[in-house]
Amino acid sequence: MDPNSQEVCGSSHSSASTKLLLYSYWQSPCSWRVWFALNLKGLTYEYKAVDLLNGEHFSLEFERLNPLHYVPVLVDGDVVVGDSFAILLYLEEKYPQNALLPSDPKGSALNLQAASIVSSSIHPRHLMSLLEYIEEKAGPGVRLLWTENHMGKGFDGLEKLLKEFNGRYATGDEVYMADVFLAPQICIAIRRFNLDMTHREDNFAH
Repeated sequence: MDPNSQEVCGSSHSSASTKLLLYSYWQSPCSWRVWFALNLKGLTYEYKAVDLLNGEHFSLEFERLNPLHYVPVLVDGDVVVGDSFAILLYLEEKYPQNALLPSDPKGSALNLQAASIVSSSIHPRHLMSLLEYIEEKAGPGVRLLWTENHMGKGFDGLEKLLKEFNGRYATGDEVYMADVFLAPQICIAIRRFNLDMTHREDNFAH
């Protein structure tokens, strides 16, 4: 799969008979979560590119898949799931191989909590529609301060939550759901918002 592909019709990751379809945008961190999960589970799928810059997510066709007009959307036969967190939980239940959640309840809860912090306390605070509104009302300087403040708070919380773990990954020596959510968020923080993460390297980059 080439995540940089922006073909409107979608680029095929598998044969035409594959029932899993992923509607996605190559710069979407929410989509990256699902890419990671599908590949970690060894699932084949067909990649359907949705060009957000050209407004393809507002088409009537896409609205039938997700009325909120967000990517990613996963289609599995007659099942349509339009939220990355819900998609990962669906994949975990439907395709349990290479589990994204540890078998023990404590470890599972920890991974879900870390994923929730990213999806509900960090990611929504830097949606482009929100940042454009802040810039329009208060100026670009306030937009930058808003992003640094709220993303910083979220990462502070994650550091405290995960400080007891010294394995290769967020919650130990295996890749789990916490990693699937953390990796895209760290990438966005550094590359898109130039957030200084050097003082967090010991906690997030083992």
